[in-house]
This record gives sequence, structure tokens and C-alpha cells, in this order.
Amino acid sequence: MKTTTTWIKKHEFKSQQGHNSIKLDGSKEKGFSPKALLLAGLAGCSGIDVVDILEKMRVEFADFTIDTEAEQTEEHPKVFKMVLITYRIKTAKENEDKVKKAIELSLEKYCGVSAMLKKNSPVRYELVLE
Repeated sequence: MKTTTTWIKKHEFKSQQGHNSIKLDGSKEKGFSPKALLLAGLAGCSGIDVVDILEKMRVEFADFTIDTEAEQTEEHPKVFKMVLITYRIKTAKENEDKVKKAIELSLEKYCGVSAMLKKNSPVRYELVLE
């Protein structure tokens, strides 16, 4: 895996992976901050796993949203003290245990971003059925 990140101006950068690109901005005006991008990566990594697992379990769902938030240390380097992932998914109440199983498999076994973050910070989750 390789990315190339190029400075634009001030705190703005453009990062590319193949033909795909994303803007980063330490000022948070014209792109993701680097740490927000890390949280988005966690959500994407786990979300892909959860979708794949639920499809294999034949669980019907819709309107799947993942919120990630992190509490940071006060001193530099400001690192995550704790990460909370809130999974919001529209599915039948009887699927709750299967959704929890899919989330736990993702966070404990499949999602590499979660595995890396957990080496420094606890990663917790909440499930909201809608």
C-alpha cells in the first residue's frame, strides 16, 4: 500500500492512492484533519466488515451510519485516549444479536485499523437500532 501526499498551501495537503484523492487540512477548512481522517478510516474499515458479515448472515438492513469520536490527551503529542464508535442501523429488533456479532468480529478479528488503534487506545462501540 502506498499513498503520496503533496503540500498545497498553509496546512492543506492532497493525498493520493492510485487514481483516488482526498484533501487534508490542519485548519479543518478545506479538508479532513489528519486525526479525523484516521477516525473515518476506522469507520470505513469496520463498516465494510459489518456489511460483508451481515450479508453472509442474510440480515436485511438499511440506513447504516457510523459515528466515530475520540477523546484526546491534553499534552503533545495529542493522542487518542479513547475511541467510541456508534453504529446506527435500520434493521428488525430480532437481528440485534447478529449485528452485535458482526461488529465484534470486525473490531476483534478483521479490521486492521481497529487493531492498530487498540495498541494505544481503547476502542468501544455502541449500537443503535433504528
